[in-house]
Order: sequence, then C-alpha cells, then structure tokens
Amino acid sequence: MLPGLVSPLRPVAPGIRRPDYAATGEPSDRAARAVRTADEIEAMRVAGRVAADALVTVGAAVRPGITTDELDEIGHEAMVAAGAYPSTLNYRGYPKSLCSSVNEVICHGIPDSRRLVEGDIVNLDVTAYIEGVHGDTSATFLVGEVDDRSAELVATTRAAMRAGIDVVRPGARIFEIGRAIEAVALPRGFSIVREFIGHGIGDQFHTSLQIPHYYDPRNDTVLLPGMTFTIEPMVNVGARTLEMWDDGWTVVTRDLQRSAQFEHTVLVTTDGVEILTLPTDGVPAEERFARPELVVEPTGQDPGS
Repeated sequence: MLPGLVSPLRPVAPGIRRPDYAATGEPSDRAARAVRTADEIEAMRVAGRVAADALVTVGAAVRPGITTDELDEIGHEAMVAAGAYPSTLNYRGYPKSLCSSVNEVICHGIPDSRRLVEGDIVNLDVTAYIEGVHGDTSATFLVGEVDDRSAELVATTRAAMRAGIDVVRPGARIFEIGRAIEAVALPRGFSIVREFIGHGIGDQFHTSLQIPHYYDPRNDTVLLPGMTFTIEPMVNVGARTLEMWDDGWTVVTRDLQRSAQFEHTVLVTTDGVEILTLPTDGVPAEERFARPELVVEPTGQDPGS
C-alpha cells in the first residue's frame, strides 16, 4: 500500500451538535465514568444505530474502482443526514470522517485517492456523535473475489469478535474477552494485534476502560451492568508486529501481510450483553455482506497467552 492524495476536511452543517474537540482537535482529558446512566444508554442506542446504518451504506458501495475518499464522502453524508457529527473528523487532527484500512493496513488508514482493486480487503471504521454520545463500529469487506487465506482471515476475525461479545455479562472479567478471541484466531495460525485494543466509550470517544483482545490474567476488571465499550479485534495473517507511517495514523503490519478487523460497541446489561451498534433493520454489516466462506467456530483448545 502507498498513500494517495487526501482531500480537505468535509463540512458539517452548523446546526449539528459537535464534540468538544471538533474545533481544536484536542479532546477533553476529564475523567470518565465506566458505568453509563439510563439516559446515556438510550442516547448511545441512537448513536450506535446511526453509525451502523452509515457503515451499511458505505459497505454497499465497496467495489473495484471506487476510491477510499469516495467511501469517506458516502459515510460523511450518511452521518450528517442523520443529524450526527462524524466522530473521527478532526479528532486529534485526523482529517477524515471514517477510517479505511486496506490489506496490510491494520487500523486508522486515511481515506484518499487510491482506488480499490479486485482482491483487496478493506476495513471501514465508522463512529457517529449524536445526542452527546458516540457509537463506534467497523467491518472488513471483500473487494470482488479474494484469495482463500484472505477470506479465511476475514471470516475468522468476524467470528473472533462475536466470541468476545458472547462472554460479556455482569461478573465476567475482561480477560475472558481476550481468551475467547484467542480461542478462535490462534489455532488457525493467525496473530492478534496487542498495541490497539477496545476502549470505553460514551460521552467521550475513548475512556480509560481498556479491553485487550488477548488473554492476560492481569486484565481482571469485573464487568458491571451499565458499562459500555468496544470489542474490535485486529487479526493478522502473519506476525502481530506493526509499524506506523509518517502520517502519524496509518498502522501497517511489519511483514506487509494482511490484517482484518470487526467492531461493535456493547453494553453490559443486568443479565448479559446488548450490541448497541445495530442498524435500523437489525442486520449488521458483518452479516449483511458475509459470503459463504468457512464456518469458523472456537476449537475449544487452550491457545495459551
């Protein structure tokens, strides 16, 4: 992958509520609560739905020949039309309204003039800010026909995210999420990125709550009803080592092998988990655009740490 030309920041209508960093690029450093109020949770359902609807809209446009900047425009317009501010826009100076990570780009790829080509895979990461809170979701899409290992990577990453979500419940510990993700990905010869993890989310884009996607018994924070956070494993074909481009955002695999990611914002309920980033019709992007690939399920093996 080589960087292309990046277009200017897209405008947002004056009447749309903005997060605190929209003008300056610097988010607040105030402390954030781990547990959300009932009003915040209801608002997060709205933000999650807007983000999920936008992701579905952008995903439907993925095809050979389209530029990632054109995908950014589609996502931007979808969020603004819904009355939301694209959360990534000017967050710490990020210049676009979503992230587009193609092939060996692990995360935070900047949409630009590069055109997708047959055989690419692309993760699209969409976050919407509305009613004072954020909703964050992503999916990896196949561009035309891809090779078997890339298809397996995408299917495995999707299953790994779902396995991590399935263990969320009151009283569970955060390390159980990473253990479930490893049980899907590692036995199939893939690696899991450790430097970028899930995060708490609410009225702030990122809070101090951390959700690693790998098993470490030291990650023993107990999950409580009302907690909201993302689960977003990044899974590589090759080694988990990475590098960052000079733009300060684009993270790539050091061995230039491919990487995939899926993400939902979730809520710990009184008896389990609720996915907050579901689209209006309830069919998330990872199901809507799935192809008849491998059926990927946990093996039951202990992958270790």
